Amino acid sequence: MKKILVINASPSQNDSYSRLLTERFIEQWKQRNPDDTFIFRELGNVNIPHVNQLWVKAAFTPEEARSDKDKQAILFSDELVKELQDADVVVFGSPMHNLSVPSTLKAYIDQIIRMGVTTSLVPGTPDSPYVGLLDNKKAYLFLARGGCGFGKGEAYEHMDFQEPYLKAILQMLGITDVTTVNVNYTAMKAELRLDSYTHAQEQVDALFN
Repeated sequence: MKKILVINASPSQNDSYSRLLTERFIEQWKQRNPDDTFIFRELGNVNIPHVNQLWVKAAFTPEEARSDKDKQAILFSDELVKELQDADVVVFGSPMHNLSVPSTLKAYIDQIIRMGVTTSLVPGTPDSPYVGLLDNKKAYLFLARGGCGFGKGEAYEHMDFQEPYLKAILQMLGITDVTTVNVNYTAMKAELRLDSYTHAQEQVDALFN
């Protein structure tokens, strides 16, 4: 039995294409794996605390030396980290905001990047100084963009700080098995939007064929 952590970052609800894709994925997964467990982490409509000085002090203080104040400062971070550690599969649903991810998702990422807990620093390594500590996990990214042209070889590939950023963060965590499904044109005319959404739905379904 697997645990699937679903993280939705869109502030929109019924008209969120990233949420529609995560919902379709969940439905398909449940049909094939009825005994698996889903955990939902809402980011789009909650206030995720930003990292501050108290957090930094606590996170970099050895666990056995932390004061009650230190423990309180990273209590929420500990909750998010435990959730992530326990998951076998991690699902992200996110729109593109100003070429990147929503600020709440960035705040979440700052909460779960913990040196010695979810990642470690190994200077001098050729590809990346970070070695992730959350291996043996699979991740899915369901991403929505208001426009288009962010794909490989397309006009605005160099302006995509959404998918490459999320993949880099996952790699920092040790999660390298990542599948992405994108829907484009969500802020453009209906014909283009619906064509892209239909194609994205087909991609989600194909994950289970």
